[in-house]
Amino acid sequence: MKLVYKYLLNQFLSTMLSLFFTLFIIVSIVFFIQLAKITAYIEISFFELIKLYIFLLPKTLAFTLPISFFIALTLAFYRLSRENESIVLFALSVAPSVIAKFFMKIAALISAFMLVVVLVFIPISFELFDNFVDYKKISTKVNIKTGEFGQRYGDWLVFIDSKDVNENYKNIIMYHPKKNEQDKEQVILATQGRLETNDGIITFKLDEGRAYEIKEDNWHISSFKNLLIKSKISSKNLDTQSFYKYWFDINTNKDKAKEFVIYVLIALFPLASVLFALSFGIVTYRYEKGFAYFGIFVIIFAYFSLLISFYKPPFIAIGLIFSSFFIASMVYFNKKIASKY
Repeated sequence: MKLVYKYLLNQFLSTMLSLFFTLFIIVSIVFFIQLAKITAYIEISFFELIKLYIFLLPKTLAFTLPISFFIALTLAFYRLSRENESIVLFALSVAPSVIAKFFMKIAALISAFMLVVVLVFIPISFELFDNFVDYKKISTKVNIKTGEFGQRYGDWLVFIDSKDVNENYKNIIMYHPKKNEQDKEQVILATQGRLETNDGIITFKLDEGRAYEIKEDNWHISSFKNLLIKSKISSKNLDTQSFYKYWFDINTNKDKAKEFVIYVLIALFPLASVLFALSFGIVTYRYEKGFAYFGIFVIIFAYFSLLISFYKPPFIAIGLIFSSFFIASMVYFNKKIASKY
């Protein structure tokens, strides 16, 4: 029996790997196109683009591995049926139920692995992705170049003479124009300064300079050793929260509940569809041609239509959709395959 299991596993893996890598490349191209749109509002290098793609790998895996398993298992047994090898297995007293139990164990392992991916790694990767994009947006807004006029830091016009290797600005001139009658013009000259982030607020820390306040004919001049100018530009908390906090509000957050149901049911798809795959793949090719390709389309369409349509309450939706598909697959397998072979 071990030789039979090894033979079936080799036949399945040969189809699975080629199909998985094909789907993986297609989904990766789609995600790369989406990432390219980000460059319209933030500036990223090629290596940063690769970094963002790595953050999307768990999502890519979620949309390729479960579907690849179902399609590959169906096509692998459909190929064996066309070559009459499945009939030979049954003639050697290898019951369909034995084959079903073997591949259900594999499906259970894949579903367990995918649950870890969607419940743990996808939330973390989403957090890292959003934090990176948010950081780049902030960096773009406060990216002050040396030797250029007309640059802004909040309401201030800024000119910087130079910058050293430690990101310290040298010889800084800042001008705050008068906005109304009660307002006053301000000019700040500083020998050195640097940008810092404190509690999500971007702060320009200036050292050793003078501040000039001009209102009508009155001038007020003051010297300072350190001066902090806070900007209106702020960032969210860039810390990465734990995965269980990410899913904490699924019962109250509509979007999070829908996301949770979709990813969990995608992870459970191999286990929910394994008996359907065997039912479509195993045919007596001499008497029937089967409808493997049509069956693949119907199951994927039906399953994914349900998981995007019902998500409240999330745990009940997951239980009902998964159990209904799994029970239906058992009934169909027993009626079409187990009772015949």
